Amino acid sequence: MKTGGQLIVEALEANGVDRLYCVPGESYLAVLDTLHDSEIRTIVCRQEGGAAMMADCHGRLTGRPGICFVTRGPGATNASAGVHIARQDSVPMILFIGQVASHAREREAFQEVDYRAFYGPMAKWATEIDDPARIPEIVTRAFAVATSGRPGPVVISLPEDMLTSEADAPAALPYTPVETRPGHHEMQKLRELLDTAMRPFVILGGTRWDEASVSAFQKAAERWALPVGVSFRRQMLFDHLHPCYAGDIGIGPNPKLAEAVKTADLVLLVGGRFGEIPSSDYTLLKSPYPDQKLVHVHPDPDELGRVYRPTLAINATPASFATAFAELDPGATPDWADETTRLHGAYRAWSTPPATGPGPVQMGPIWTHLESVLPEDAILTNGAGNYATWIHRFHRFRRYATQGAPTSGSMGYGTPAAVAAKDLFPDRLVVAFAGDGCFLMNGQEFATAVQYGLPVIVIVVNNGTYGTIRMHQEREYPGRVSSTDLRNPDFAALARAYGGHGETVEKTEDFAPAFERARESGKPAIIEVKLDPEAITPTRTLTEIREGR
Repeated sequence: MKTGGQLIVEALEANGVDRLYCVPGESYLAVLDTLHDSEIRTIVCRQEGGAAMMADCHGRLTGRPGICFVTRGPGATNASAGVHIARQDSVPMILFIGQVASHAREREAFQEVDYRAFYGPMAKWATEIDDPARIPEIVTRAFAVATSGRPGPVVISLPEDMLTSEADAPAALPYTPVETRPGHHEMQKLRELLDTAMRPFVILGGTRWDEASVSAFQKAAERWALPVGVSFRRQMLFDHLHPCYAGDIGIGPNPKLAEAVKTADLVLLVGGRFGEIPSSDYTLLKSPYPDQKLVHVHPDPDELGRVYRPTLAINATPASFATAFAELDPGATPDWADETTRLHGAYRAWSTPPATGPGPVQMGPIWTHLESVLPEDAILTNGAGNYATWIHRFHRFRRYATQGAPTSGSMGYGTPAAVAAKDLFPDRLVVAFAGDGCFLMNGQEFATAVQYGLPVIVIVVNNGTYGTIRMHQEREYPGRVSSTDLRNPDFAALARAYGGHGETVEKTEDFAPAFERARESGKPAIIEVKLDPEAITPTRTLTEIREGR
């Protein structure tokens, strides 16, 4: 006989969990008590949204479900931000929520929420334990659901009495991964489509990739001389300096890249959904009937034909498809090889930072310096805001598992994601980027980095405004600024107050030595970069946007 708390932890151990993220709560004390004697590393966070985002980043970088525990009511609702990210980003994650005791259900007891109803539309599966003997079954099923098909978040509600009650339950066994593979007929049809294409284009996206599959697809693309783009915030799926790389298809893509997608006669979309942002509001690929022939490869059959009608649908994981595609041989050098070379050259020019800009701090030279000192395996994380344009456009990602950024466009993600990434990969440099508004949404997780001795570097680009909203405001309602100005703390002093290292950059030349001191400090660090609000994008000022130039 074992308690439900013991059964939960044993099921996690059986499924290979080595760390989890939590904010403690009295509603799941029995689990916390069992974790006291477990080898699972427990990262205690400062707010449930940050904890859930850490779990998301764990799933994003490893392909294994990130595990998060939060308490009921306010804790569970705080965590919803991370669950939404995992859902839209197709990231495996399991959120456990302490719940009121069974006898108090449906009485609107203290902090009670119906989690099936609350999380049902947002999670891939939301359930509640009503028999402790079924805990091994339900937890193992959660791993299977979170990782199969299109990965996503699973939410499990844990009534308090289910965790303290004892049950005679079978020992938990690990889940069985499900891999879908392309058939011979589909690969032959793809070969025929490529043989007749004149202007093919490849778009990589989604999850269920790994380092081996990224490498395999890259080699295959090279043999076929195919131009390859990556969808929004999936840049770690292809080496940006590879001669086949054409750029990222996100917010404000390179016009030459967008034109290449629009004028392609065959688009091979692997792993992704190609939603509203990468499709430029469904204009690069028209929904439901694209102008181009479309081969859509996706691990979930429900996504094939959901938004776009494909010429050829292949129900396969990116990893298995990459293996199968690597076996296809084009024979002679394809006719489109010169176009691939041209597109890579266009990307190289597009991704060269500008040398100037308004104000005493120039982000272009700062980014040029970062590109010269960041190792190839450095992990970059960020949330949302105009500052992120500098990362997506000018950082040249080289390797898999180096990017932690939400395709859902959630603010506040970068700092907690960096904490999770540094704990997972302690020997790698981890740099988080945040705007001033973005940082203060989950900046409290800097305290978590200090507590666990995780020397992340957080670069806070402070322009004293909610920059993205201000930019749209100036375009739509010129000169009528409303609700976007911010008065901020001294971020460097804040870092020191937490027990970390702090730097302030007020001139371009201050950045390089500040970054080096942050690395050498061995502490979690914040570098505040004071940017003129006029420098709202790499190529346009607020004034130019206001005046329609």
